[in-house]
Amino acid sequence: MRKWIALAVLLLAALFAYAAAGPYLTIHAIGKAVREENAAALAKQVDFPPLRASLKAQLGDRLVRSAGIDAQSGLLGALGMSVAGGVIGGAVELMVTPMGLGALMEGRKVWNRASGLPPPSSGEDTSARPDPLRDAERRYESASRFTATVHGDDGAPIVFVLTRKGLRWRLSDIRLPD
Repeated sequence: MRKWIALAVLLLAALFAYAAAGPYLTIHAIGKAVREENAAALAKQVDFPPLRASLKAQLGDRLVRSAGIDAQSGLLGALGMSVAGGVIGGAVELMVTPMGLGALMEGRKVWNRASGLPPPSSGEDTSARPDPLRDAERRYESASRFTATVHGDDGAPIVFVLTRKGLRWRLSDIRLPD
């Protein structure tokens, strides 16, 4: 009987350890996918519907704040804001998809080629490529929410939010700087 209890406790401890290490494993997988420019591997680490919704809301809010009250008060300004909001929503819908991530990565490859950088080869050392979350400030916000904060060149924080569903952690939000 004691063997079964010890086995159950050991199994429970291993499950808890795996759940606690989950966001770190996800961040590592995201970094590896970005370094290797592997859109399919990156897509497995992203929860697309909440990420799209969050980015649309943030960019729409930024548009409204940058336009100001005067631009929104007139009929032409309101029409312009509506069109711009639709363009932002469409751009987010196109880019925050597995194919959109692949296109972004392919665009980076095209940019690198245009800049004179050699194309990556299969034997190339991918560890020299940048890892966007390497020096991130990481912390748990709750048992099912984890953040990794990086600072841009201007010092503004960009917060990557991972959420847990079951035992799986995935990127579900990116909080852009104001």
